[in-house]
Amino acid sequence: MSSVPTLPLSRRSLLTAISAGAAGLALPNLVANAARAAGTKEFTLRAAPGRTRLAPDLHGETPAWGYNGAVPGPEIRVRQGERLRIMVENALAEKTTVHWHGVRLPNAMDGVPHLTQRPIAAGETFIYEFDAVDAGTFWYHPHQRSFEQVGRGLYGPLIIEEAEPSRVDREVTWVLDDWRLTQSAEISDDFGNRHDISHGGRVGNTVTINGRVPDKFPVRSGERVRLRLINAANARIFGLDFRDHAPTVIALDGQPVTPHEPLNGLVVLGPAMRVDLIIDMTGEPGSRAAVTDRFYEGLEYRLVDFAYDRSRLREGPPDWPVALPANPLPEPDPAMARRHDVVFNGGMMGAMVMREMGGSMGQGGSGGMGGGMMGMMRGNGIWFINGKAAEGHVLDPMLTLERGRSHVIAMTNATAWHHPMHLHGHSFRVISRDGAPTAHREWQDTVLMAPRERVEIAFVADNPGDWMFHCHILEHQATGMMGVVRVA
Repeated sequence: MSSVPTLPLSRRSLLTAISAGAAGLALPNLVANAARAAGTKEFTLRAAPGRTRLAPDLHGETPAWGYNGAVPGPEIRVRQGERLRIMVENALAEKTTVHWHGVRLPNAMDGVPHLTQRPIAAGETFIYEFDAVDAGTFWYHPHQRSFEQVGRGLYGPLIIEEAEPSRVDREVTWVLDDWRLTQSAEISDDFGNRHDISHGGRVGNTVTINGRVPDKFPVRSGERVRLRLINAANARIFGLDFRDHAPTVIALDGQPVTPHEPLNGLVVLGPAMRVDLIIDMTGEPGSRAAVTDRFYEGLEYRLVDFAYDRSRLREGPPDWPVALPANPLPEPDPAMARRHDVVFNGGMMGAMVMREMGGSMGQGGSGGMGGGMMGMMRGNGIWFINGKAAEGHVLDPMLTLERGRSHVIAMTNATAWHHPMHLHGHSFRVISRDGAPTAHREWQDTVLMAPRERVEIAFVADNPGDWMFHCHILEHQATGMMGVVRVA
């Protein structure tokens, strides 16, 4: 592995050249084209190389890839029930696609190269068209060489507004990312190196909100903010501590959840996950309050400060309801569901963990591997699902699910690393962790699994087609932890 100089994440010396305020953390909106069919909003995204200022002035601009000249790409915002038509122009020197992460859409619009579409060649265009079925916080990114294309800046938010959104004073989207920068503010080109792919993935040394290293986020005492968080990092897991501010979680991965306080006070987002928060700004006028990332023990850092204006909006939190209306998801019946067992293995220390867990994983259900899994590993993969490492996106189905029926997938993480597992085309209820029922039976499309953890998810397989199922640590996906789930 090549040596990458480290940039400090939170030192004041790194931030002195930033004049970050509300404008510095704002995202450009992609306004629909004037010409539109009834109920259809049209947009254009152009993927191209460019330059962006991620770090302070003393480091200069960073060569990056972006949509419409921006990193992140522009925020696409529509209302639930509207139809989107998005023309993607490829001005890169290589093929690309766009995947609409978390959106329940037709299989042909899912943006997976060779599986659902031919990749968009350099100089070509492709039109994606689908309905905004669910309200929520979603995002878009390539599925072609995503470990590098996303790592160079190709991603953006997709917001589908509720017909009746929660009442707040302000709504804000934060796209979180990290970058592996050299001292000259260039993106290190060591994508896919052996250390990253066999460990926790490509974790960077510079963290940004909406493409900028932040210093402060202006707020007012008494203000209520809806904060939409999106983790666009290749591999970094965020565990945000808002300290004296008590955020309320109202949605996970775009889907409404029973409003609740985050577990242990940390808002945890694995790669590709989203969390919607309601935060009442309870600080005193003129004060500052740090938001700290505490996920990695011993590597905590200050992400940003809430910087209070000297005026006060109101004396206390408003008495407004925060619960969101449910989306039209079919409710699974775990008692009548067909069960499927899936085991994840591989990576550094994978054999050791497999030996430790081999006697207790058991077998049964379709896809169950149990203790015989180690003998079934073949090829040059680093990561495995049920003993097989994916090579490219064209794969035989690992599971075939009967359409219209409830299914439970019991997943075992027999590795030493976290894995955010993402299923395309569907949302699922997370119904248990290590045998214990979940408190909120939350709907998600990406579930973060801890090492050695067992998680059960349940859903109705109502969306026909071949759908990717993979780890969203993009280096893990690229080296085997990916499969196809067929709904037929």
